[in-house]
Amino acid sequence: MSDTPSGAVPVENVPERPAGGLVLRGTSVSPGLALGPIHRKDHDLDSASLERIPREAVERELNRFHKALGDARAQLVDLKDKLAGKVPTEDARILDVHVAYLKDSVFHSDVENLILGEQLCLEAAIAKVIADFDRIFKLVQNESLRERAVDLRDVGIRVLRHLERPAGEGESVLPRPKDYVLAAKELSIVDMFNLQGDHVLGILTEAGALTSHAAILARSMRIPTITAVAGLLDSVREGDFAIVDASEGMARINPDEVVRAQYGEVRAEAPVAEDESLRARDARTADGTQVRLLASCGNLPEVQAARAQGVDAIGVYRTELLFLVDKEAPSDEILAQHYAAVVSAAGGAPVTFRLLHADSSMELKFLHEAREANPALGRVGVRALLSRELVLRRQLAAILRAGAGGPVRIALPFVTDCGELRRVKEVVFEEKLELRKRGIAMAEKLQIGVIVEVAAALFGAQDLARESDFVLANLDALTQHLLGVDRDNSELRAWFEALHPCVLRGVKSLVDACEELRRPFGVFGVTAVRRHNLPFLVGAGVREWSVETGELRDVAREFDRIALRQAQTAANALLSSSCQAETLSLVEGWKHGYARS
Repeated sequence: MSDTPSGAVPVENVPERPAGGLVLRGTSVSPGLALGPIHRKDHDLDSASLERIPREAVERELNRFHKALGDARAQLVDLKDKLAGKVPTEDARILDVHVAYLKDSVFHSDVENLILGEQLCLEAAIAKVIADFDRIFKLVQNESLRERAVDLRDVGIRVLRHLERPAGEGESVLPRPKDYVLAAKELSIVDMFNLQGDHVLGILTEAGALTSHAAILARSMRIPTITAVAGLLDSVREGDFAIVDASEGMARINPDEVVRAQYGEVRAEAPVAEDESLRARDARTADGTQVRLLASCGNLPEVQAARAQGVDAIGVYRTELLFLVDKEAPSDEILAQHYAAVVSAAGGAPVTFRLLHADSSMELKFLHEAREANPALGRVGVRALLSRELVLRRQLAAILRAGAGGPVRIALPFVTDCGELRRVKEVVFEEKLELRKRGIAMAEKLQIGVIVEVAAALFGAQDLARESDFVLANLDALTQHLLGVDRDNSELRAWFEALHPCVLRGVKSLVDACEELRRPFGVFGVTAVRRHNLPFLVGAGVREWSVETGELRDVAREFDRIALRQAQTAANALLSSSCQAETLSLVEGWKHGYARS
């Protein structure tokens, strides 16, 4: 007996898959991001048994039919109750249409006549009735009749799911745990839920219409959904890991761990209450000093989640993802479409795109021919882009094009001095001229800022602030390069737990330079949002943070515990310290309340 699961593609027929995974493209029905194992669902109506039954079994089949009808009705009523308040009322009424079809006398009589007259088993009778309706409705041009055919098919599938089956017979039930990405032939409302009424993480289908009732409900429920994926069921196997990037209309099957980590385990979050949605925008210290919390994001769902929490700007949008998933650099069009989608998701809030920040350890052949002896101190960040100007130009042109839809800025990673900043400005100017010649809409104004990560940029802060529109500090990288410690070395992790006095002095010098030249200044990174570091940064004059989406509300609440005067006292003490051990003493003092109001 074969060990290959039913409906699976034989291993030898599966093409070699790149690091980014096998890429499948389709039409986005409901945007969003979902990650999880594939569960294949071949069409129930196609697999229904065509066996005939003996005369004495007719009554049993009729009883099975009426029991399944009752179970299906009860499930629909329960689903509608669960969706109350979660989807618009008019969308939830779609389920009422299905309840009506379950009571349809024509449907009932047609199924019963096939059981009584032709002695078909119940599964075969339902499949034949639905197929007959489907064939008739598809011959007409009326869209409402076609929609009725789709709804009737869904009803038939729902009834089939509720039929009693002997143990070991029929196709496998939905896997547990319940979290999975559904791969199916057609988009069906019934496939959005298992028999317990729990909806799936994401949906991929080979066919399906943007206007179908199932599509409307998928959008209302925010289930990332892609339809019209050519060759889907020939390309995926049960249990394959899938990344459904429905905002891009793309799915990646079995990508490597680097790509999975970049996308992150994004999961649906509970709706943000109105009173909490304003926390990020209105963050203040205990004595009323306002601080600005922006979002640090790496994909579209994070941008959407950040906006739902009230942030008024995307402070850092990391652009590495599209460059990591394939061996070749993404095309101009792919970049432009993605950045435009990010700007659209931001809903008018400014977006700061951090240019590609990659070193040779990432093995991007279009950027580095080989791994360097010391990747972290090699061609990395803006210096790598300047050594491969085609990549830089593509990214800048795409961001300029996206800027036609909303305010955008660019931030240059790993800047050393003003020479790099000036060259990027020249390239921006040249790309704007080219877009203007081609008549392509773009951002007429593009702010260009620098990210301070290395000592040279810190010492040249005055010059960089003078020639840039804004300054950001990546505190994780700045700590690494100032202290000469590898942040990926677990034995040196303690250096990143609390601010070293020299790091805070560096931050203070950046604050002073930016205040003098009236340039916006902000910080980001894990070090920047550690609870015990926030008072010292506030006290040193930092007023803007870019924070990971999932931490925004927690960080906003933390500022409620900080009084500015006491924070300034603590920061001054830390600035005067000579070693990190003294920092830890100050942290302990803050924890025990000596510096709080």
